[in-house]
Amino acid sequence: MRVQHVFLVGAKSLGAYGGYETFINKLTEYHQNDARIQYHVACKGNGEGSRSESNLEGVTKISDSEFYYHNAHCFKIAIPENLGPAQAIYYDVKALQKCCEIIRQDHIQNPVIYIMACRIGPFMPYFYHEIHKLGGKIYLNPDGHEWMRGKWNAAIRRYWKISEALMVRYCDLVICDSVNIEKYIHKNYDGKGIGGRNPSTTFIPYGAETRSSLLADEDEKFIGWLQEKGLKQNEYYLAVGRFVPENNYETMIREFMASNTQKHFAVITNVNDKFLVRLEEKLHFMSDHRIKFVGTVYDQELLMKIRENAYGYFHGHEVGGTNPSLLEALGSTKLNFLLDVGFNREVAEDAAIYWRKEEGNLARVIDQADCLDQEKIAQYGVKAKERIRQAYSWNLICSRYAEAFLET
Repeated sequence: MRVQHVFLVGAKSLGAYGGYETFINKLTEYHQNDARIQYHVACKGNGEGSRSESNLEGVTKISDSEFYYHNAHCFKIAIPENLGPAQAIYYDVKALQKCCEIIRQDHIQNPVIYIMACRIGPFMPYFYHEIHKLGGKIYLNPDGHEWMRGKWNAAIRRYWKISEALMVRYCDLVICDSVNIEKYIHKNYDGKGIGGRNPSTTFIPYGAETRSSLLADEDEKFIGWLQEKGLKQNEYYLAVGRFVPENNYETMIREFMASNTQKHFAVITNVNDKFLVRLEEKLHFMSDHRIKFVGTVYDQELLMKIRENAYGYFHGHEVGGTNPSLLEALGSTKLNFLLDVGFNREVAEDAAIYWRKEEGNLARVIDQADCLDQEKIAQYGVKAKERIRQAYSWNLICSRYAEAFLET
C-alpha cells in the first residue's frame, strides 16, 4: 500500500493553544491509525509559542530534536530569539528547508507540503521549484487577512500583502477555511497563478467538539479554578483568544463597562503588556471589579468546562476565516455574542446573537441577554451544537483533509 507523506508547516508547537496548533493536534489524532498517511510536523524548538513534548501524553522520543506523537514524526526548529516579527519568517523558511532534507534523505515519493499562513512569499519561487523537483506539491492555507491586522505598521502590512500574493501564485492548491476567504482568493488572484492560471482552491473549515468536558461540574480542578479567579458558575461572560487589537477587546471591554450586568467578564488570553497598558489608559477598566484577565488555560478539558459554565461568550474577531475559538464556543457555550461580520455569520448562522462596534450597541445586547429566560438560552445552545455537528465536526473535517491529501 502506498503511503502519502504530508509535511505540516506553520504551527508553533503541538500542545500550544492556537488555531493551527489545535488543528494539527486533531488532524494527527484522528489519523494516527490511518496507515495511508504519514505526517511530519514542524515545531518551534524554543522561543515564544514553543512547548516541550514532555507536556504531551503518548510521546516517543527519538532525539533531542525529534519525537513521535499521534504516530506523527515531529521535528524541532531552533529559532534565534532576537529577530522580532521576522522570527516567524525564519521559522517557516528553516522548516521548509528541513522538509526538503527529510524528503531527500528518506527518498520520499510524491510528498505534500502543507503550509499554514502566508508569511514567506518572497521565498516561494525557490521552494516551489525545489519541491516540484523532488516530486512534491505545495498546499497552502492562507489563514485570514494578515495584512489587515492592527498590530502591524504600514511597511509590514505591505510585506504581508505581497507575501500573500506570491504564496497563492506559487502553490498547487489553496485550502480555504472559510467560504468568504475562498471568494476573496478568486476575486483577487484569478489569472495570477503560474502561467496565468487561476489558483486551485477547495473549502475545508476547522473543526470542533460537541461533547461535554470529561470534568464534572463539581470537579476540584474546575471549582478550584473558579475560586482562584473569583468567578461563579453561569455568572460570567467569557472571551478566549489572542490579545490583539483586531479581536476588538477595546470595544468589548468598553461596552461591558457601560452595561448594567452584575456578572463578570473573564478574559482568557496571553496578555500583551503594551496593549494592556494602552487599553487601561483609554478605558480605566482596572477599576471595574467585574472585568478579570485570568491568564491562559492550556488544559483542554478544563477550558471546555469553563466554556460550558459561562453565561455567554463574546467573539470580537473580524480579520480571518473560520476561527477555532468561535467553533469551540458554539460547541460548548449556549449563548454566543458575535461581532457582525461575514466570517462569523457564515459560521454561526442563526445560532448566535450579533453585535456591532458602534457605541452602545453591545452594552444593550448584554443588558437584554441578562433578561433572557432559560428556555430561550437553551434553544440557542441546541442550535449552536447542531450547527457544529452538521458542518464543523472534527470527524467530518479530518475526513475531508484525508481526501485532499490522498488525491495527490
